[in-house]
Amino acid sequence: MWHMFLKGGPVMWPIFLCSIFALAIIIERLWYLRKIRIDTRQFLNRIIDRMKRHQIKEALELCEVTKNPLSQVLKAGILKYDRGRQQIKEAIEDAALYEEPHLEKNMTALATIAHISPLLGLLGTVLGMVRSFQIIQAKSTAYAPVSPGELAGGIWQALLTTVAGLLVAIPAFVAYNYLVSRINNFILEMEKASTELVNFLTE
Repeated sequence: MWHMFLKGGPVMWPIFLCSIFALAIIIERLWYLRKIRIDTRQFLNRIIDRMKRHQIKEALELCEVTKNPLSQVLKAGILKYDRGRQQIKEAIEDAALYEEPHLEKNMTALATIAHISPLLGLLGTVLGMVRSFQIIQAKSTAYAPVSPGELAGGIWQALLTTVAGLLVAIPAFVAYNYLVSRINNFILEMEKASTELVNFLTE
C-alpha cells in the first residue's frame, strides 16, 4: 500500500490529508449527535407536566440538567412564560439561531472535502499524463524508442490519484448526506416541540 501511495505522486498527500480530516469530522459529528439524542416527546411531556403544576424552577432545572440544544431552546421559552405569544416565540427563535450552528458544525468542511477530493484525483491524473508525454517528447527528440515501462510511472500516477480521490469522496459524500438528514430531523423535532410549548404557554 505504501509503495502504491508513493507511485501516486505528490497529489496523494493532500488526498490523504482530506481523508484524515473527513474521518475526524464524521466521528466527531456521530459522537455529538449520539450524545444529544433524547426522547423528544418524553422530555417535552416532562416539561409541560411541571409547567401545569406551576413548577417553573423545576422545569428550568430539568432543562439545565439535560445538555441538549432542544432543552436550551425550550428553556428560553419557559423564561418568558408570563409574556405574550410573540415574545415567547422570539425568545425561542433566538435560542434556536444560537443552537443550530452547533448542530451544523464542520458540515461545510465535510462537504468541501467530498467535492475537492475527486478534483485532486483529476489533478493527479493530469499530472501523470503530462509526465508520460514529457517522456515521449524527450525520447522522440533523442530519436530513442519509448518503452512501456518508461510510460508506466505516469500512467500509474494518473490511475492511482483518480482512485484515491474517489475513495475519499464517495464515503465523505455519503456520510455528509446521512449527517445532514439526522441534523434536519433533529431541527424538525426541535421546531415541533417549541411550537407545542408556545401553544401550551399561551392557551
